[in-house]
Amino acid sequence: MAKVVILSGAGISAESGISTFRDSDGLWENHSIKDICTDGCLITNYDETIDFYDKRREDIKEKLPNKAHLEIKKLKDKYTNEIAILTQNVDNMFEKANCKGVLHLHGFLEEVRCMQCDTITNIKYQKQKDALEYCPKCNGKIRPNIVFFGEPAPMYEMLYHHLEDCEFLVVIGTSGNVIGVNRMATFTDNSILNNLEPSDAINDKVFGKVLYKKATEAIDEIIFDLEKFLK
Repeated sequence: MAKVVILSGAGISAESGISTFRDSDGLWENHSIKDICTDGCLITNYDETIDFYDKRREDIKEKLPNKAHLEIKKLKDKYTNEIAILTQNVDNMFEKANCKGVLHLHGFLEEVRCMQCDTITNIKYQKQKDALEYCPKCNGKIRPNIVFFGEPAPMYEMLYHHLEDCEFLVVIGTSGNVIGVNRMATFTDNSILNNLEPSDAINDKVFGKVLYKKATEAIDEIIFDLEKFLK
């Protein structure tokens, strides 16, 4: 496993014009979280849920990675086996930056998944029903390949594996409400927290360095510290 773990959340993509997952009023793009991103919504609210993610897929089509994505990509290219990039985001900004091996902890917006056999298909920016109405393998119903609240997150196992060997943790743009970054920071003596502002869910005292600023403004210092550590 890699020495350096970089975990990103919505804050890293906000500067690319991608809306943050959840505001203080519990809405995402004027939709209630419980209606379009909670376990069971595909049973009670299937059509609206599919339409919502079709629109999110269309929305990221013209969005571009920002400086933070691009600088992390360059560092990953230089230290391929020593850096693990994990993201809570479902967007494709790292992929557009041509960053390899990104682990999406909560799913990937370009993908849909069969609700019966779990076959995953990348449909890029198409509407789900236009691209794949039923599973080509088992004719099962199709859903976005997104982890909804209350559902298991299979990629968390990989997160835990990475933390076991982590020597330097970098957390960028996450509130800490979904993944407990406080505990993660205790796994290593070297850590950086970069958020736009403090979060009630994060104890910034457990981090070695705290940068309260935009990710694009903090990334040069983050990269400098990581290069110094890795050399």
